[in-house]
Amino acid sequence: MRQSAGRSPTTPLYVGLVITLAAVVAYSGYVTNRIGSLRRLQNDLIDRNRKDSLQLLRIQNELNSIGISMRDMLDTGALDQGQHYPLTAWQPQFERMRSDLEDAFQREKQVSPQGRTDDQQHYLESSLGQFWDAVNRTFDLAGSGKEAEAREQIRISLQARLAALTTAVARLLVQNNESEEQAAAQVTGIYDRVQRQAYVFVTAILIAIVLTSLYLIRSNRLLFNQLAILSDQRSDLAQKLISTQESTLRHISRELHDDFGQILTAMGAMLGRARNQVEEGSQLRADLLEVREIAQSTLEKVRSLSQALHPVMLDEAGLEQTIEWYLPVVERQTSIVISYEKSGTSFPVNASAAVHVYRVLQEALNNIARHSGAKQAWVRLHFAPEHLQLEVEDHGSGFSGSRSRQGIGLVAMRERAELLNGTIAFARPTAGGALVRMVVPRTILEPHA
Repeated sequence: MRQSAGRSPTTPLYVGLVITLAAVVAYSGYVTNRIGSLRRLQNDLIDRNRKDSLQLLRIQNELNSIGISMRDMLDTGALDQGQHYPLTAWQPQFERMRSDLEDAFQREKQVSPQGRTDDQQHYLESSLGQFWDAVNRTFDLAGSGKEAEAREQIRISLQARLAALTTAVARLLVQNNESEEQAAAQVTGIYDRVQRQAYVFVTAILIAIVLTSLYLIRSNRLLFNQLAILSDQRSDLAQKLISTQESTLRHISRELHDDFGQILTAMGAMLGRARNQVEEGSQLRADLLEVREIAQSTLEKVRSLSQALHPVMLDEAGLEQTIEWYLPVVERQTSIVISYEKSGTSFPVNASAAVHVYRVLQEALNNIARHSGAKQAWVRLHFAPEHLQLEVEDHGSGFSGSRSRQGIGLVAMRERAELLNGTIAFARPTAGGALVRMVVPRTILEPHA
């Protein structure tokens, strides 16, 4: 039915929708970029402050060690001969501490935060230089036999300079902490402002969408009715397409497994008979053997592809027999010894649910073969009155977040468990390695009437 009067609002609505979506995308990109830049800045600032604080703590520890050494130098206890321990004997130790302290100061200077002023840095360097000049004078006095004057120099000058250095380092540590707190507060404030702006923008967009929708409904109700009908038809079509896709995969899997498998098997047998009719040592006999091996390899690949598309045996024999068939196949392919244990009173499992249970088992064993390095695995299938429990355990290297392939596999297993309204857990056994445990309610697994 055509609109009887006025211009159709469809074109303006489409233009408005495009503009709205473009504004949403542009603003979202802008906000994301700003937040990302701010986050990077925040991380750099916090990381630099942390490194600087670590170096300042190292300097503080070195200064404390020097203070302890000076206290020991002033110890009034006498040796067995009735004389004080000579101060010059401490000079090598002070040289080592001086080297460590200067290295710490140098490293701290390289990672000092941007808020550090030149005056503060200069004060640290000059104070350190004056301290070591005083230390050198002290040891010069001690070396010339003026032990009493040297000890007095330690009491009057060195300890005061050391205390000043320690205080300056402590102030810098406090300044780093305050700077980090201020930066965190500023970042939080910026985040809050961006968040508020985003809420305002989203609210405005939603209001515009609501008004536009009301206008569209009021102006062209019939069009909405037609769209609703088309939407229902599309939903039904989507369900049929999904069903058709699954049916197609199952059909292709059967074709690969049955027809192509039989053809390749027959080819292998024919090539074997032809080879036996050729005399030993001839080139043709070797070529026939090579072709037969290629046919056999192709047969194995076809069967593997068939199993990947759809495990046909699940439809024909059920979950239990499929698992009993599959585990020896994995043992032959991977050389992993698999111990299988089935317990409880078994009950039938519908094919659609069995596929997900089988895929979880398949992925768990693939992870063991590819990543764990284990030579033995345990598979346990337990039929409980209310649920089915599948466990796959190994004592290898365990789960690792750095393996992107394994991480994708774990996500896929979680999704399959959720499709069955079940749960899945990834744990570490006492003996090490990994344990995958999936529990699925029996009501989901039983065939529907």
